[in-house]
Amino acid sequence: MNYQQEYAAAKNDPQAFWKEKAAALEWFAPPQEILSLNEYGIHHWFADGEMNTAYMALDYHVDNGRAEQAALIYDSPVTGKKRSYSYRQLRDEVALCAGMLKGLGVVKGDRVIVYMPMIPQAVIAMLACARLGAVHSVVFGGFAAPELAIRIDDATPRVILSASCGIEVNRCVEYKPLLDRAIELATHTPDYSVVYQRQRKQADMSQPRDIDWKQAMESARPAGCTPVMGSDPLYILYTSGTTGKPKGVVRENGGHAVAMKYSMKAIYDINPGEVFWAASDVGWVVGHSYIVYAPLLHGCTTILYEGKPVMTPDAGAFWRVIEEYRVKALFTAPTAFRAIRKEDPDAELAGKYDLSSLQTLFSAGERLDPSTFEWLGEHFKVPVIDHWWQTETGWAIVANMVGIEPMPLKAGSATVPCPGYDVQILDEQGEQASADQQGNIVIKLPLPPGCLTTIWGDVARYKAGYLEAYPGFYLSGDGGYVDRDGYLFIMGRVDDVINVAGHRLSTGEMEEIIGKHEAVAECAVIGRDDALKGQMPVGFVVLKNGFKGNDEEIGKALIQLMREEIGAVASFKELYIVARLPKTRSGKLLRRTMRQIFNGEEYTVPSTIDDPGSLNEITTLIE
Repeated sequence: MNYQQEYAAAKNDPQAFWKEKAAALEWFAPPQEILSLNEYGIHHWFADGEMNTAYMALDYHVDNGRAEQAALIYDSPVTGKKRSYSYRQLRDEVALCAGMLKGLGVVKGDRVIVYMPMIPQAVIAMLACARLGAVHSVVFGGFAAPELAIRIDDATPRVILSASCGIEVNRCVEYKPLLDRAIELATHTPDYSVVYQRQRKQADMSQPRDIDWKQAMESARPAGCTPVMGSDPLYILYTSGTTGKPKGVVRENGGHAVAMKYSMKAIYDINPGEVFWAASDVGWVVGHSYIVYAPLLHGCTTILYEGKPVMTPDAGAFWRVIEEYRVKALFTAPTAFRAIRKEDPDAELAGKYDLSSLQTLFSAGERLDPSTFEWLGEHFKVPVIDHWWQTETGWAIVANMVGIEPMPLKAGSATVPCPGYDVQILDEQGEQASADQQGNIVIKLPLPPGCLTTIWGDVARYKAGYLEAYPGFYLSGDGGYVDRDGYLFIMGRVDDVINVAGHRLSTGEMEEIIGKHEAVAECAVIGRDDALKGQMPVGFVVLKNGFKGNDEEIGKALIQLMREEIGAVASFKELYIVARLPKTRSGKLLRRTMRQIFNGEEYTVPSTIDDPGSLNEITTLIE
């Protein structure tokens, strides 16, 4: 079946199409109701199917010939440690961890926050939650205590699983003080904090809720797989919202497992037993989908890499991993490729390694710029596949389906919609845009399996944010166009969420943080295009009249405040103190115009501007 036939089958009879894909997994009781609507008018896939995701990902393979195959390879250049887990070994560790959680009172439906670095225990923790039917919420270890506190209050976890530290290239980040501070800031208090002690830095365990991971595992008894329904939540993953309050994207067990399994072959052309590497972090959606769940559901070998594309030890780090483990496909963010290119522009280090196993390079998380696309194609002689998806969807919306029918590549395009996604471009009035006409990218309902079904604890926010702008459609929040060949081009966010090295961060939240400082009267944050990280935040501050203080010192204080509140992932380094900010007469900040000025784009001074001279100061900053 070619791509057009596959896509048409999913569009013309989606229930038959996805029922067939679901049959590739081992259900305890196969679903009879393939697609249904709940009381809120929201679609669910496989709601009445009985299953367990951890069983499908581990136990099934142990029982069907893959017990001794490598399931997870841990490679940590920052510590010099490596370890391979067979499917049997990983299943046994997960069962023991599930038993530990069960002993702490965790039952089906309870939430567990995982606040850990890129170590095997993070993957084991996620799968252990799935084994019990508990709902995990992984929080990236780089987030500061206030951000973690918000998630603690929203998810109300019974237990938090953490580690004593995260290890970067030149520093060690202590997690336990951040965790303790977050719990202090939060209204909700978990029953227990289970901490995995790393050799580099041991954590203080003086709180009554503190439990040592290793000791608890030694006394635990393995737990079996708890049956859950297809519509039961598997995990909550928080993504930035324009209001500053993160949104807890809810992923259900049934649709998620089916989409993950299907995508491994259809999109990535990976077969069971082959090695797939998503060079990401388990704190992000790519890590959830393609470090942990999809490769294991498909019977592959997956790599957990605790390192960087450069500096661990050099820009040949990725190529060393590919050679050592015979990786068939690498998936990472364009930022990583740009960092490698910056350090090794002629790809000389790649020439030192045997990359004959590598058949495809995949990129997502932000737009793959044409120059990086062309550099990769020139030096590595394999298809370079850009694909577009979101935290909300959990897997690709638009891709080059190389496992079905590879299509010609176009620089700047993620190619065509994946089966199950009816992608359309609508203008502000909801009318269909013509070919090459930019507009809002929407997806006709129902969304395919694997996509979010609500925002944790806030169905009204889900409907308002995604479903109500254009009734009958999911609003992606991205703008773009479809060309005459049906290829989709993403032009960027239509709201004020910026993409820093693949991390979606809210400029609204950044403005709230800056605005807390006693010197600040008003502020704005925009996203400036960056050759390495995609976008970088730029802050503009108007000081209060009569405030006594040194501008340079205030700027340093505001940058430090951002680091404390959000963390280093914000990459907030550029801030300007200005006399006034450009606004409309109604008081709306002209962020788009400011962004266009800083990015060297053509812009038109809006007729509604209150003070035309206010843009002059912004313009002079880049001269």
